[in-house]
Amino acid sequence: MPLNPAVDRVTERIRERSAGTRADYLRRVDEMAARDRGSDRLGCANVAHAFAALPENEKLKVVVERVPNIGIVTAYNDMLSAHATYASYPALLKDEARRHGATAQVAGGVPAMCDGVTQGTPAMDLSLFSRDVIAMGTAVSLSHDVFDGALMLGICDKIVPGLLIGALHFGHLPTVFVPGGPMTSGLSNAEKAKVRELAAQGKVGRAELLESEQKAYHSAGTCTFYGTANSNQMLMEAMGLHVPGAAFVNPGNELREELTREAMRTVLGIVKARRFTPIGRQVDERCIVNAMAALLATGGSTNHLIHWVAVARSAGIRIDWNDFAELSAVVPLLARVYPNGQADVNAFQAAGGPGYVIRELLDAGLMHEDVLTVREGGIREFTREPAEGLKWRDIGVSRDESVVRPATAPFSATGGLKLLTGNLGRSVIKISSVPDDRHLIEGPARIFDTQEALQKAFQSGELEKAARDGGGSLICVVRWQGPQANGMPELHKLTPPLAVLQGKGLRVALVTDGRMSGASGKVPAAIHITPEAMAGGPLALLRDGDVVRLDAEQGQLQALVPHEEWIRREPARVPGAQRAESGVKLGRELFAMMRRNATEAEQGACTWL
Repeated sequence: MPLNPAVDRVTERIRERSAGTRADYLRRVDEMAARDRGSDRLGCANVAHAFAALPENEKLKVVVERVPNIGIVTAYNDMLSAHATYASYPALLKDEARRHGATAQVAGGVPAMCDGVTQGTPAMDLSLFSRDVIAMGTAVSLSHDVFDGALMLGICDKIVPGLLIGALHFGHLPTVFVPGGPMTSGLSNAEKAKVRELAAQGKVGRAELLESEQKAYHSAGTCTFYGTANSNQMLMEAMGLHVPGAAFVNPGNELREELTREAMRTVLGIVKARRFTPIGRQVDERCIVNAMAALLATGGSTNHLIHWVAVARSAGIRIDWNDFAELSAVVPLLARVYPNGQADVNAFQAAGGPGYVIRELLDAGLMHEDVLTVREGGIREFTREPAEGLKWRDIGVSRDESVVRPATAPFSATGGLKLLTGNLGRSVIKISSVPDDRHLIEGPARIFDTQEALQKAFQSGELEKAARDGGGSLICVVRWQGPQANGMPELHKLTPPLAVLQGKGLRVALVTDGRMSGASGKVPAAIHITPEAMAGGPLALLRDGDVVRLDAEQGQLQALVPHEEWIRREPARVPGAQRAESGVKLGRELFAMMRRNATEAEQGACTWL
């Protein structure tokens, strides 16, 4: 199948826009790759320090016999259920390296916070910037510069983007990402959401809510809804950075250990074969477009409209939200996974999983097939699934068309992502799970400076009254939530109260310069507004009672205020009593430099530029 013209056009536009920066990046990659091996290039004292802790026979191998040495960067901690399984991985990977005449060292560890723990707390102000901390930690780990390849152990929200950004700054190294798999299915995501809405209405108490949450999040492994963590895994498959089909095999499954060992065999295969596929060469504009297509086809996390901009920049590639929007217009929605459907990721895997989606996109001309991957067989290898004995087999037809469908009969002809523009700035909305009759909301604005203030207004009945007074419609605006204001926290805690109002027949929407991630769900939410209020963006001009029009079909986000009045307004100032000034900071003050330096959301909220 020839490449879809829109995919070809977007790719070529990205290539032209990035020509200079990509050329500079590849020149650096080639210069780094052309150097002598670390143990030959470094001074004797440096080499002795690097390998002092290795067993004597391995010191001999790496220095004298010059066998490959693989650096392992791990995001292990047992606070994150997804990452708890990584405790045993370094020993396993080292053992596999030895079996193949190589060595491996844990190059370093990077921090990994759980957004599920920090939602709605001051710690969430650190969350987005933890991505750049992880990238820096990855760079520190690899800066010892004695490695011939690398393995990245990470799964969750900011961790994979951070590891990938860091790895691309060492783009001369062949690199494979190593997942750990999702926990088995517990309480369904739909039932969990129902209990949350009941709790928001005060119809169930803390004990019932806690019981529900613990049934949903019950063991080691990644959470089972299709948020940022599992979107990460889908994108790693689509970019060819995993062992094929490794994303959603559960911990404890017999295949899990073999897939982990295969990751070591894969990176060693690249190094030993002298097949020049370092990660910096592999991740090019076609690879980035493939990731974007896979995200759109699965209704993945809106966080990646920030993260993958930053990832691309790390490889000298420039993408923007126009690129996502143009791709979304031609990439069909092929998967319904919660919150875009009732199935969880285990059901997604059982129905065909990433391999099915990738095959359908390739066959429809919606992904580039001529890309490099960590495997010699290219991206077609990622259309198959691993089976017993680590043999890969064809997936065949969808095993459940309520979960995954062919490109010829999709859930929707488009990817469900829309770019919104207007006098309130640029923003994005994910409509793949928003009811069709809620794609257009027009109503008076009720403005909040914190998410806590909105929650209090809901609990007091103020929001419902305002919506009814506004003819049944209300636009809830939460500003001062961008990267420069407070680190751009996710606002998941707002989903249940707004869903309750929508369930009562009221037409409500959220407008914010903050994030909602993959859990934005059925309530229309215009998010990531750029420029943010803190940077003088137009949200600071909005006043209570202004009529706002959110039109996802036409791509508009507009304050219906006469232009003459709009341009005369003085912007509101960030309240001094914000949480940023409160006594509970949880280390937030250490991130002040990042807030000052952060770029806008559409530029990746990068702090290193």
